[in-house]
Amino acid sequence: MTKAIEIIKMPRLMILKGVEDLTLAQLNKIPAGFNNNIIWNLGHMIAAQQGVCYKRAGVATIIDDEFWETFRPDTKPERLFDENDLAKIKELFISTIDQLEIDLANNLFPNYGTWTTRYGAELTSIQDAVNFIPFHEGFHIGYITALKRAI
Repeated sequence: MTKAIEIIKMPRLMILKGVEDLTLAQLNKIPAGFNNNIIWNLGHMIAAQQGVCYKRAGVATIIDDEFWETFRPDTKPERLFDENDLAKIKELFISTIDQLEIDLANNLFPNYGTWTTRYGAELTSIQDAVNFIPFHEGFHIGYITALKRAI
């Protein structure tokens, strides 16, 4: 495993372990003062990584369009998520990172276009994108931790 992938994967494994004892109702709860829930944040981490790495490179995502539309940036939970949704998120949470590692090794992203994130980071290559992912996911792990305390 490359170091960059390990830096993404290890916190994802940690946060999955940190929410494994929560019920579906707890995962779906939006506490007062918040505009999303734990399960949406998990799905959003997957969708955002797919957008930053695949969509920005003009490469087909691993996730389907419905998943993308549900969890893409600038969305919020519009429904309660069920056991099937949770199972899909848990599977994609690690498999998308494993596939990213394979796709990086196979040079699937030669045409990555330059763009500036909403946080002001200019990304000019897939390596920049991979390096940006832990920054973005750190925010959402923080939200998940705060949401867990609030429920």
